[in-house]
Amino acid sequence: MNSVEETGLEVVDLRIDSAFAARNLHTRDIGMQMTGLQRLSRAMVENPDTILQELVKTAVDLCGADSAGISIETDNGNDQEFYHWIATAGAYSGFLNAILPREPSACGLCLERGHAQHFTVTKKFFDILGVEAPLVTDGILLPWKTEDTRGTIFVMAHGRTEAFDDNDARLMTMLADFAAMGYRQQKQQAQLIVQARAAAAAQMANHLAHEINNPLQSMTNAAFLVARGDPGSNPKALGQALSNDIERLSGIVRELLSLPLE
Repeated sequence: MNSVEETGLEVVDLRIDSAFAARNLHTRDIGMQMTGLQRLSRAMVENPDTILQELVKTAVDLCGADSAGISIETDNGNDQEFYHWIATAGAYSGFLNAILPREPSACGLCLERGHAQHFTVTKKFFDILGVEAPLVTDGILLPWKTEDTRGTIFVMAHGRTEAFDDNDARLMTMLADFAAMGYRQQKQQAQLIVQARAAAAAQMANHLAHEINNPLQSMTNAAFLVARGDPGSNPKALGQALSNDIERLSGIVRELLSLPLE
């Protein structure tokens, strides 16, 4: 990683940040924290698809932050499209689904070091990215991981130079665990939906395959009568029946083609 002057990023490991450790800015409302954590727990059970967004909103509320977000490393991402912001709240809400490069990156340093980081972001960084955004004058960034995904969760202030302290860092450690659990649950939920859809599609395909047998049998009978030259058969009626069967068969084939491949 290049210097602060070159990147606009300053990222300091909280384990060695004595200035941050000396802060004692505020005492958090325990009742408010419990309410926030209970809200997260309910979302985890009742609305897992919203858990990550609920998580960053809670981080803003409980830490008194101006913004919060969650990022993940993208699957097979290249150096220019490496970090995906999958949840945002506060002043940075508009950056939901933003894709950031591998470098320069506070997320990358956080994941490399594997511990909570204190960070700030100047205009230089946004100039490199070619975007406009509020400067980060104070921030806490934490890593999290599941079996196959790594990510970060962060809170930021955009004017205050001392917005957070160790109490916030400890709370964010807990929220980082929630981020890992929430992301894993969302992935599992998505897999279950795909599996359910695949099972339903297979059942429908099996039903349609049986349906195909009826017009095919009728067409086979008609072809047999025509080939035998049965004098009692009515060519016009046979032709109409054959046309109806072909149309029915085409409809069933179209249904089969519309089914998902997975």
